Parts: sequence; C-alpha cells; structure tokens
Amino acid sequence: MDENKTDSEDVKKGKGPAKKTSFAAQIFSAVWIAVLTICKGFGFIGLETGDIIYSGIAIAGIFMPVYFSIWMDKIRDIKLG
Repeated sequence: MDENKTDSEDVKKGKGPAKKTSFAAQIFSAVWIAVLTICKGFGFIGLETGDIIYSGIAIAGIFMPVYFSIWMDKIRDIKLG
C-alpha cells in the first residue's frame, strides 16, 4: 500500500518512470555522440560526423513524445490555472 502511494507521489512531482527513462536516453545519446566523435578523432571508426550526430539525435528523439506530453501538461495547468 505504501509503495503505491510513493509511486503516485513521484509521478505528481514529475519524477515518474517515463521522465527518468527519457532523461537516461538523453544522457546516453550525449555520451554516444561524445564517445563516437572521440573514436573518430583517433581514427578507430570511419563514420561521418553527420552520421554520429544524427544517430544521437535519433536516440534522443525516440523519447521526445514523453517530454512533449510533459510540456503539454504544464501548458494545460497554466491555462486552467
């Protein structure tokens, strides 16, 4: 019973599992771009810089609907007061 109460409190505070997953995806995509760019600089991989950046954007973009729904909820709260 207490576990359900804690989960609902986290969701109300904006710390639900979807937001944590989206944040983790954004961190992963940033690390992905940084590591692959460093590897390209040392000549370990032959990918183009654009391909590295686009793949990182795609990883973060997959989770964009989660942040879009959070933004829409905040806008709705502002309008309804």
